[in-house]
Amino acid sequence: MLRDFKKGKFCFLIGVDNWSIELQKSEFDSLYFLLLRIYEQLFDIKNELMDEESISLELEKLPWYIELEGKKNEWSLRFVFESQDQTRSFEMYWPIPIAQNLFYEIKNMWESMD
Repeated sequence: MLRDFKKGKFCFLIGVDNWSIELQKSEFDSLYFLLLRIYEQLFDIKNELMDEESISLELEKLPWYIELEGKKNEWSLRFVFESQDQTRSFEMYWPIPIAQNLFYEIKNMWESMD
């Protein structure tokens, strides 16, 4: 995770292993809010789930589609991004346990911008 406002339009870099993607501030903000919503949905049902029970949650708010799959304490995330001006699109997949780590890194980065 890297934030560099001097870089101009694409000032947020998210990367893991052998891939990375640059996002605009508005794209990063909308990703953060959707991640927060899907995590809140998981948190709301977490106590009702058995440890071995599988879950699947989906959220869509353009330009993002997010899918969380796994169990209450370990889950993966899949993202589909389609820019509103149709200039680019991409998919990301964060497996277990990378998904939780990146979620908390994004949350910490967003909260540190205040």
